[in-house]
Amino acid sequence: MPYIPNTDANRADMLKRIGVKSFDELIADIPAEIRCRAELKLPAALSEMEAVKHLESLAARNAPAAAQASFLGGGIYDHYVPAAIGHILSRSEFYTAYTPYQAEVSQGTLQVIYEFQSLVCALTGMDVANASMYDGATALAESGLLACGHTRRTQLVVLRSVNPRYREVLATYCRGLGIEIVETGWRDGQADLDALRAAVSDKTAGVLVQHPNFLGCLEPVEEIERIAHQHGALFCVSVDPISLGVLKQPGAYGADIVTAEGQPLGLSQGFGGPLLGLFAAKQQFLRMMPGRIVGLTTDAAGREGAVLTMQAREQHIRREKATSNICSNEALCALAAAVYLSLLGREGLKRVAELCLQKSHYLAERVKPAFPAPFFKEFAVKTRTDPGSLIDRLGREGIAAGVDLGPRYRELSGHLLVAVTEKRTKSEIDRLAAALAG
Repeated sequence: MPYIPNTDANRADMLKRIGVKSFDELIADIPAEIRCRAELKLPAALSEMEAVKHLESLAARNAPAAAQASFLGGGIYDHYVPAAIGHILSRSEFYTAYTPYQAEVSQGTLQVIYEFQSLVCALTGMDVANASMYDGATALAESGLLACGHTRRTQLVVLRSVNPRYREVLATYCRGLGIEIVETGWRDGQADLDALRAAVSDKTAGVLVQHPNFLGCLEPVEEIERIAHQHGALFCVSVDPISLGVLKQPGAYGADIVTAEGQPLGLSQGFGGPLLGLFAAKQQFLRMMPGRIVGLTTDAAGREGAVLTMQAREQHIRREKATSNICSNEALCALAAAVYLSLLGREGLKRVAELCLQKSHYLAERVKPAFPAPFFKEFAVKTRTDPGSLIDRLGREGIAAGVDLGPRYRELSGHLLVAVTEKRTKSEIDRLAAALAG
């Protein structure tokens, strides 16, 4: 059977039905220069058994993540995922590819979302949280849009130490809305406060910062908060949720909106996804928040139940008034985070954070960090050889050495970003230290 079993007669009938004479007329709006004109040289068809064997041989060329000591970071980290998470996620009532559109038909789904929101609020020290965003990048971009909508201003100030991918997504979000983005630099791995003071004005809707930042360094968030609020701008902070096991909660240092990449909370690295965006804010921004929010209520008989309190998604016929558009099952990723946080509890999360802190500083004692600023679990190192070559060589030795900073920051060519999680053993850290020293 052909892959698309349409006969010439089928195709002619469909073209006639929609009112075009040919396939070329159907795709007339696609520029000719980007259409595929060359004949596709496809291999001969395979039987099912042959195809499975071929695909297995291709899959075998991938190196299993468990066989490598991963020091990769830059937003996605190799934290331990408890076995219970996979078991709970695979239950039939949760395990679907699509978002639970009519979540209100299932008290179980609503309860999961409510528990997730409650855990995010407890983690960040904020009043309200949604469930949820695609990833940390879109969550941060949405915080910028909320800041502009609340203040009715059209300028955002973002630190260059924020993840470059996050800043690219922010630029994409703002481009069609006429929102100006002003970037300010760093000094010794932290925000250049003098440059930030010069950039923030009464035209600024929000100041966007990452803490710890993309370089792993801790930012002077209390001073940044004062600069933002002095001019009536919102203070938007993107955090590493694991770091909140030892660092002060954003709500305690005046953050208006807190976002995060939730992947460290029970999700594997995969091939860079799926990810999970956390979004929490002060109570006053509740009605401007994207996504759905679940609350508790009582019915006429006095029984407690969960309900969709706020739901401003596009599928509820809001169209251009919608504040989000999420169709994949982010609720499944949110469930993973809720299970993870529930299993660890306050003390467990604190212990994971302490292990990351201790093990990364053990490595830093043997490999001098590029910046003197304090860091949590990740830091930059200036290498003696090209970082790309070093990454390739160590990869063959079973070590995922880190992230080459050169392609992301031209001024950091020759620098490697190294992350150390609770999973790394002393021998693995010693192996990386010896390789970097050599």
